[in-house]
Amino acid sequence: MLGNLCWLYDSNRVTIEGHTDLAFSDDVAARFLSYGWNVQLVGDANDTERIAQAIETFRNTEDAPTLIIVESHIGYGAPHKHDTSAAHGEPLGAEEIRLAKRSYGWPEDAKFLVPDGVREHFHAGIGQRGQRLRAAWMARFDGYRAKHPDLADQIERMQKRELPDGWDVDLPSFPADSKGLASRDSSAKVQNAIASHYPWMIGGAADLAPSTKTRLTFEAAGDFEADTYGGRNLHFGIREHAMGAVLNGLALSKIRAYGSSFLIFSDYMKPPIRLGALMQLPVVYIFTHDSIGLGQDGPTHQPVEQLIALRAIPGLVTLRPADGNEVVEAWRVIIGLKHQPACLVLSRQPLSTFDRTRYASAAGVARGGYVMADAESGNPTVILIGTGSEVALCIAAYESLKQERIPARVVSMPSWELFELQDQAYRDNVLPPEVKARVSVEAGSVIGWDRYVGTAGTKIGMRTFGASAPIEDLQTKFGFTQEKVLAAAKEQIAKHRSPTA
Repeated sequence: MLGNLCWLYDSNRVTIEGHTDLAFSDDVAARFLSYGWNVQLVGDANDTERIAQAIETFRNTEDAPTLIIVESHIGYGAPHKHDTSAAHGEPLGAEEIRLAKRSYGWPEDAKFLVPDGVREHFHAGIGQRGQRLRAAWMARFDGYRAKHPDLADQIERMQKRELPDGWDVDLPSFPADSKGLASRDSSAKVQNAIASHYPWMIGGAADLAPSTKTRLTFEAAGDFEADTYGGRNLHFGIREHAMGAVLNGLALSKIRAYGSSFLIFSDYMKPPIRLGALMQLPVVYIFTHDSIGLGQDGPTHQPVEQLIALRAIPGLVTLRPADGNEVVEAWRVIIGLKHQPACLVLSRQPLSTFDRTRYASAAGVARGGYVMADAESGNPTVILIGTGSEVALCIAAYESLKQERIPARVVSMPSWELFELQDQAYRDNVLPPEVKARVSVEAGSVIGWDRYVGTAGTKIGMRTFGASAPIEDLQTKFGFTQEKVLAAAKEQIAKHRSPTA
């Protein structure tokens, strides 16, 4: 398989700061030869015949990947008036452009010129060849469809990013349970239920599958290995950044790709996640160990600023579900995305499964935020907003307020991005502008919560790094307790009470 891989390396010996010798002394050819690669050297980037020979050598090499080193000289433009060094990447300027055109024998003042014969040459060469190859491919695929209609249907659905029929037939429903499940565990059940009916859903973990619970365990899922290409479980090793890049490549080939790690390690994956969003690729990133709930793992592994960093990426949908049934609905949202990547943020510690006969359906996850519990009158005096494990704290405080006949509302908001897509009427219905008393509760950075609680609202969250201690001690230390939420709610009510009330 690696014999199909060919890299062209532009060896131009120049960086923005100057010659590559300033910081780079590798013998690239020797290094790749030591890896067992087939290395070809082209001494002049303008030598198209030699490039063609190198590519032909690659085509005839079946047992190793190929690196073609092409030596070139990078173009410079005029330096900036405040810069004493030659500029790298500056426009050539009008005079340099005229001189370049003169060297090619082109009209010097023509702009966006396509010389005579170019279109005809393109049509006679690449155009006709492409037309022939496509016609041959379509004929071949028609024959394949006649012999294997089900597999052909899968290929066509992959290309259109359509879903297989019945992908959701086995989705679980989680009964009310005060002990509950860690959302990484409930997600594992949902993921396996989906993947067993979604043949081109493939992925793995950055050496953390036993902890992220992302291994596909149904019969015949198998491992993708050197001698077994049919497996569905990929082993990326301790390579978060590389994993993110591979996932993007798989998505470009229309595989429904997913990868997992701890939320703290999303930092290593930021560039490929950002590029996945930029390229509108429906990659699924599964991040577990989502908060200070890691306890004794300590502040190095306890994410604080990662949630807001992910939410800041345009086009990325981030979901932090509060219980098993929100996990189910989060996966429904994710699987339905065609042109957006998604981050599913999950807990290591157990989360209570809410009684949905008492509280609203988890289907509200599809709208990003929804009223989970409300005042009997529908007119709350205070709104408690939470995500993930902290929704349970909001519900506990709500029940205490209810016993004291204080009308309150709990809003579960697993996804800011989805909530912001809703129309203003829906958002105002969930968060009535006239209700100023508001509390947000999330075991992450408080940055950004002002948009939902206002500048006068209370934000219970992380303003420092975490600490190493049992989870119960950490929750008390950082204010993630029912008592803290209840006190904040009452303070907000008092703060916003009308003087005439």
